[in-house]
Formats: sequence, structure tokens, C-alpha cells
Amino acid sequence: MPSNNFALPKPILGPLAQISLVGLLLLLPGQNFYSTLELKPSATQVQASSYHLPVSPYPQNLHQSSPPPLTATAALAIDPDSAVILHQKNIHEKLYPASTTKMMTALVAIESFALDQVITVGQITTPPQKIHLLPGETITIENLLYATLVASGNDAAEALAAAFPDGREAFIVAMNSKATALHLTNTHFTNPTGFDFVNHYSSALDLARLATSALKNPTFARIVSTPKISVFSADSKIEHKLTNINQLLGRLDGVKGVKTGYTEEAGEALVALTERNGHQILTVVLGSQDRFGETEKLIEWAFSNHQWIDPTNTTNTTNKQIND
Repeated sequence: MPSNNFALPKPILGPLAQISLVGLLLLLPGQNFYSTLELKPSATQVQASSYHLPVSPYPQNLHQSSPPPLTATAALAIDPDSAVILHQKNIHEKLYPASTTKMMTALVAIESFALDQVITVGQITTPPQKIHLLPGETITIENLLYATLVASGNDAAEALAAAFPDGREAFIVAMNSKATALHLTNTHFTNPTGFDFVNHYSSALDLARLATSALKNPTFARIVSTPKISVFSADSKIEHKLTNINQLLGRLDGVKGVKTGYTEEAGEALVALTERNGHQILTVVLGSQDRFGETEKLIEWAFSNHQWIDPTNTTNTTNKQIND
């Protein structure tokens, strides 16, 4: 195992709590777990960076119940607070991410532009999904973000990329630089929309890490939780009515976003965050035949069959269930 100058003290928590600390490092930006951690069933020999790891309640399967059968090529259910994985299927496999790509497009745009910055839309030619931006239309970055994340507008994503200093290609470089910074080691982007290309791919685990990072930004979190909204051109003459493509938002208890995706090659994709009784589950399905139905089954299975254990209270093994 690669060595560094920091090591965790001797374990003082139970085995599951120790594993939750290992899992937490999977989502910490700036810490490449592929090179510094040796993930084994017993978390007894772990070397870590100088991060002060929070100790969070972690989910435990009450009756060792099996997850629902899924058509998805890859799937993941994870507690983003403790980073404990509840279910995983092919989470490292490189797959077409479709429009879940737009999570990165939005994150780079949020970090690069002022929300009230007004840009002029150029000539954009993209296949559906689009919000029908007009050449010469002026519109704010914030409204383009709504169009990109709520309605999954390909034209809006392309408009954001085109407005970047040095243009679209520099924007894509920035997307890949951000992926590197987040240690998304099975991810590479060639466009801001999610169109299928040989060198455009991601994985279920990488998309979970991307969503976890993006959701820490209040602007991103606010936009992806919006069911419907109308946005306007800067002169208020053009209205774009937007409806969130995520059918679970507003229908399934606790769903707060995050992003849908679909192409013929990629199949159906959905990254979703659900919060109930103070606990969150982040789910990812890629290559699904029923992204909404399978995500709903995964969410209900997770919340119905797990309780959250407080690692600071090792004598209490019957902590509050989240479905009480």
C-alpha cells in the first residue's frame, strides 16, 4: 500500500463505523482513494490524509434484505453523509452518462460566471432536448442554468459553454479539469450536453461523487429541486416555460433532484437525492430500462430496510429507524 505521513489512530469504533470512515474518503475531493486506500472487508489497516473525518450515523441493513432486481447496467445507493454504500452494481464501469453530464456543465458554469451575467445566444444547432433559445437572444447565466438542469436543454448547455472565456473547447477542458480535481477517475467529457461519443463516459460512483460535490453549492441544489419555472430573456420579451424531467420530484416523498439522462446508446439514467427524517440517500442508475421506476424501488428499499446507527453510541444497536 502506498505510504504517506498520516495514519488513523487505533480503532475506537465498531467495525461498521470503521468501514463508514473508509467509505467517507471515497467522496472527499482532493483525496484519491484509488492510490491511498486499500479497501478490504476489515478496515484495520487504513492510511489517510490529514483530513479530520466527521463521525456520522451510518445505515445498517436491518434484516439483510436484498435490493430490488434492476435492469440498470450500473446502480448505486449511498448515504452521502457517512459515505456508506447500501447497494452497488458495476459502479466503476465506464458508461455513456447522457445528460447527467450537465451536472458538470452547471458546476463549471456556476464557478466561472456571475449568476446575473447576461450573454448573447449565438447560432446553436442541437437535437432535442432544447428550450428553443433564439439566435441573438440575451439571457442571464442563472436562467441558462435553470434551462440546463430543470429542462435539460441542450441548447442552454451549449450556450453556457460558448460563453466561456476562449470558447466551447476551453469549457470542455475546464470540465475535465474539474473531473480530475474531484478524482473522477472513470470520467471524461467531450461535450457539455451528454451526447454519445467514444471518449465521453463516466461511472455510477463518479456521478455520485460529482453530485455530492455539486449539491454543496446552494445555487445548484436550489435549481435541481425546482419542479417548474418560467425563465425570461434579459429584455423580458421571450418566455421559456420549464418543467423538470425528473418525474419523481414532487411525487415521491423526499426527492430533491438531481439529474436525468437518456440517449439510445446510453439508455435511461437518473441521479437522485432523497431525504427522509434527517437522512439522505443518493442513488444512481445507468443503462436502465425504467429509470424512474427502478430508482423509486431502490429508494423505498433503502429507507424501509435500513436504520441509521450512531457510531458514538456503540452500546445502542437499536437506534431510531428512518421510517418510523
